[in-house]
Amino acid sequence: MSTVRMAAVAAEFGRDLEEDFTIVERLIKQAQAEGVRLLALPEACLGGYLLSLDDDAEHDEGPPALALDGPEIRRLTALAGDMVVIAGYCEAEGTRRYNSVVCVNGDGVLGNHRKVHQPLGEDASYSSGDRFHAFDTPLGRLGMMICYDKAFPESARALALDGAEIGVCVSAWPGSRTGASPDLAQDRWKRRFDLFDRARALENQIVWLSANQSGTFGTLRFVASAKVVDPGGDILADTGVGAGVAIAEIDVTRALETARRAMGHLRDRRPDAYPPLSHAAGAVPA
Repeated sequence: MSTVRMAAVAAEFGRDLEEDFTIVERLIKQAQAEGVRLLALPEACLGGYLLSLDDDAEHDEGPPALALDGPEIRRLTALAGDMVVIAGYCEAEGTRRYNSVVCVNGDGVLGNHRKVHQPLGEDASYSSGDRFHAFDTPLGRLGMMICYDKAFPESARALALDGAEIGVCVSAWPGSRTGASPDLAQDRWKRRFDLFDRARALENQIVWLSANQSGTFGTLRFVASAKVVDPGGDILADTGVGAGVAIAEIDVTRALETARRAMGHLRDRRPDAYPPLSHAAGAVPA
């Protein structure tokens, strides 16, 4: 793999799918002009996120449900052209709805992930996915997750063990629900968002892209903070708490080799010393 110019987006999206596609097209053209080959758009960028994460979220009709093989995803692939583009959407499968993220280029769908971990009232609107997997792209092997998925180290570790060289997390991550800071840059949920991004990159020694919604939607105020993180956990580019595009150029193969040369976190694991994590003894605190 040669050096890859990659970008993560912080932008505002809503329920109007046509307006969302207008924004997506603008961002793709902007990225193409910047020489970007891998572009990560936020969670729910096609149709918007939920209006609230409170218990009354079930009264939100939610975003339009799109089929993975439907016209909207084909439209996204046409816009992507020779770029690899990652975008969040509400996926329809029969009567079920999933909070999903798709990876495409002009040849079609390269990968799809359904959000596994659901925060607060999200399960009133979506069914949950049940696995994490990496997949091959023209730019190398990628793994995807959505928002709250990154709070669980097992998520990114599963992708890394499946060979992911680049991890992409798309989010609609809001500021704190209680004790919110007037300065979003000082918000404690923003701080957690950044810590998770850096930790997931460092512990797995992979390149990490983090896209997020910006602005407000319903009762939610998003922290933006899209970024590119190297395998050492250092932030290469960051939008801060406003809308923008974080762009960085990195030789992924060399970056992984350099990070893993002395202390290889995947290589030096001792699985025999760990209890089976999915069957750990003891009660989980409420």
